[in-house]
Amino acid sequence: MKLGGPVTPLLALLCALVFAGTFSIGAFPAVLPELGRSAALADWQLGAVAGAFGFARMLADVPAGLFLTHHLRRAYVLSPLLLTAGVLALALGGGLGVLLLGRVLMGMGHALAMVAGLSTILRFHAGPALASALNAYELSAMLGILGGTVALAALPARLPWNVAYLLACAPQLLAFAVLPFLLRALPPEAAPAARPLFARGAGAGLAPVTARAVLAVAAGGVLAVGYAALEHFVIPVRASREFGLARAGVARLLMTAQLADILALLPMGVLADRLGPARVVGPVLLAMAAASLLISFAPLPLVVAGAVLFGLAMAGWMLPLGVLRAETSPERIAWRTALYRVCVDGGLFLGPFLAGLLGAAHAGWLALGWSLTLVLLASLLLRRGRAR
Repeated sequence: MKLGGPVTPLLALLCALVFAGTFSIGAFPAVLPELGRSAALADWQLGAVAGAFGFARMLADVPAGLFLTHHLRRAYVLSPLLLTAGVLALALGGGLGVLLLGRVLMGMGHALAMVAGLSTILRFHAGPALASALNAYELSAMLGILGGTVALAALPARLPWNVAYLLACAPQLLAFAVLPFLLRALPPEAAPAARPLFARGAGAGLAPVTARAVLAVAAGGVLAVGYAALEHFVIPVRASREFGLARAGVARLLMTAQLADILALLPMGVLADRLGPARVVGPVLLAMAAASLLISFAPLPLVVAGAVLFGLAMAGWMLPLGVLRAETSPERIAWRTALYRVCVDGGLFLGPFLAGLLGAAHAGWLALGWSLTLVLLASLLLRRGRAR
C-alpha cells in the first residue's frame, strides 16, 4: 500500500483476517437459485434467506460495538467461530428454518469481525492515510469475496450446491491461523477490573452529532441497500431467469463487478486522502444510482456495463467512514462505528428482503427509489464538502 501510506503489521493481519472471512459472502449469491429450487422456496422466502445475513448483522452491531470497546480480543476470537458454525448450518441444506439459522450465525460472526476491524483501523490507524487504510481493508475483503465466487465457478457443476459451497468457503479456516498473531499485535487493553462488559467509550459524555456525520451514516445505509439487493437478489435472479445463465454464468457476472471494485479500491483511497472523503463520496453515490438502473432494467450487454459501474461504486464503500471519523473522537469511534454498521447492515437486510417481497417481476422498481435517494445524498454531501 505504498500508494497511500505504510502497511503496519496490525493492518496486514486485519486484512488477512477479513480476506479469509469473506469467501462465504462471495460464494453465496451464485448458489442462491439452486438453494431456492432444492428447498422449494418462494421468492419472499428466498429474499428472507438472502436478507437474514444483513438482519443478523444489524441486530448484532450495537452489542458488538459496546462489547469490543473494552474486549477487542474476545470479539476477534468469537467471530470466526460463529462464522464457521453458520456456514456448516447453511450447508446442511435443510428447510427454511435451518437456512435462516445458518445465515443468522454467519451475520453475527461478520458483524463482530467488521465492527472490530473497522474500529481498530479508525482508532489506531487514523491520519492522512486513513482512507487508503480503509480501502486496503476493503480490498482484502473484496479479494476474499472474489475468491469465493471464483472457487465456486471453478468447481464441477455436477456437485450439489451445498458441497460446492462448503469447498468454496474452506479458505476461511485461515482465520484460525492468523488469529494468534493478530492478538499479539493489538495494543494492550486496560486491566480486567477496569473493563465493563459493555461501554460506549473510555470517557464521559456524548460525542456531538453533526450534519456531516448524519449524511455519512445515511450514505452508508443507502449504498448497502443497493449493494445487497443487486448482488444477492437482482443480479443472480435476473441472470438465471431472464438471461438463462447457469451457475458459472451468474458467477462470472458477479466477478465482473468484483474485479472492477478491486482495481479501483486503492486509487480511490488515495484520491479520498488528497481531496477529502466527503468530495469523493458524492460521485460514488451517483455511480451506484446509474449502476442500479442499468442492472435492474437494461438488456444483458448493458447489465454487464452496469456491473462494471457497480464495482466502481463499491470501491467507495468505506469512504463514508472517513467522513464519520473526522466528526468523532478516538475513544468514541467503536460506538459510532457500531451505529454506522446498524444502518449499513439494515440496508444489507432490507435490500434483498424487499426485492424478494416484491418478487422478481417488480424488484427492479425498488432500484428507482434508492437511486433517487442516492442522488439526493450525493448533492448534499458535495455541498457540505464545498462548504468545508
